[in-house]
Amino acid sequence: MERPPRPPPNAREFLGDAKPRYAINGFVGLVFSATGPTAVILAVGQQGGLTQAQLASWVFGVFFLNGSLTVLASWVYRQPLSFFWTIPGTVLVGPALTHLKWPEVVCAFLATGVLILLLGLTGWVKRVMAAIPMPIVMGMVAGVFLSFGLDLVHALARDAVIALPMLAAFLVLACSSVLNRYVPPVLGALIAGVLAVLAVGRFGVLPGQQVLAAPVLQAPQWSWQAILELVVPLTITVLVVQNGQGVAVLRSAGHTAPVNTSTLACGAWSMLSAAVGAAPTCLTGPTNALLVASGERARHYVAGVTCGLLAMIFGLFAPLFTRTMLGMPSSFIAVLGGLAMLRVLQNSFVTAFNGRFSFGALVTFIVTVSDLQLLNIGAAFWGLVAGLAVSWLLERPDFGREEARDVPEAEPAAA
Repeated sequence: MERPPRPPPNAREFLGDAKPRYAINGFVGLVFSATGPTAVILAVGQQGGLTQAQLASWVFGVFFLNGSLTVLASWVYRQPLSFFWTIPGTVLVGPALTHLKWPEVVCAFLATGVLILLLGLTGWVKRVMAAIPMPIVMGMVAGVFLSFGLDLVHALARDAVIALPMLAAFLVLACSSVLNRYVPPVLGALIAGVLAVLAVGRFGVLPGQQVLAAPVLQAPQWSWQAILELVVPLTITVLVVQNGQGVAVLRSAGHTAPVNTSTLACGAWSMLSAAVGAAPTCLTGPTNALLVASGERARHYVAGVTCGLLAMIFGLFAPLFTRTMLGMPSSFIAVLGGLAMLRVLQNSFVTAFNGRFSFGALVTFIVTVSDLQLLNIGAAFWGLVAGLAVSWLLERPDFGREEARDVPEAEPAAA
């Protein structure tokens, strides 16, 4: 584990560094995570038939538990280290729930945490990240995320009165470098969508009076099918896609992220989050990009601590938020999740088909989109296997090139 470069700040030092701009950056980071990415959780949960209580427990886990890790890591290392959940891994759960039970998926969450922790303890993380070409990984991610883009288009066609105002607000804010600095486009789309839903009287109040979180402890059910189908793709999305992106974002801002410590923390917190039915923890890229958007590098950690504290508060009120979001029309969640994923989908395509391993990435994408079920194992896993095999046969020189691996960087303005 990397040693912190300096002792953690005391209360007086923290208050001296806590200027308004860093608190605003932390707030914007939380708003990003609480809008589009959370809509992805709700969309996947609805697709898989999860109950309102299970979804609220999932939201509690990814915000309250990961928020506590964000506060601790940012404080100790004096840099913004925002930990939330793997969005690509969350998307993988939707198709899996069509043939796996929820306790079996939770078992895969737990096993993923154990594997990540073991990799962190052995020091093999960098080797694992280097062994799987990023273009092939992003071909899988593009195939998994494609459905969100298609759902966005379908929502525009079938429910324009809700979808069009959301899209218009998103585009107006995304086009203005001044406005989107203070109001993220996804937040603008959320506000426009809420106003549209209220204007047409489409908000349905779901039953339930619970406001504070009551986590649902879920016992895992062992399943070889779930382990084979989900653990490897989930581990790859955490270590290669998400953590790799987070490290790249922080490095571009002048920070040296503690890779080994972050890996160990992701493994331990993934195991903890699995107990309440939450997807594995990761060092997030887009949120960290928002935290370092402005200000002095030495004070960026304040934004991380602020974001973590706000996430913990948000997690405590997970049932209220979940009930409110689920009371919205399905098109509202589809548009919000689709808009949040557009930039990630774009970066996935660019990384997959912009150089090395492009044919293997194409095969990975096609197999993933096909929704192939072979030996009761989902398409994302077979996409990786097929892509690696094709690249090894037809693109073998690409494995020997001494080139820096491509790591997709997030663009917070539209993420």
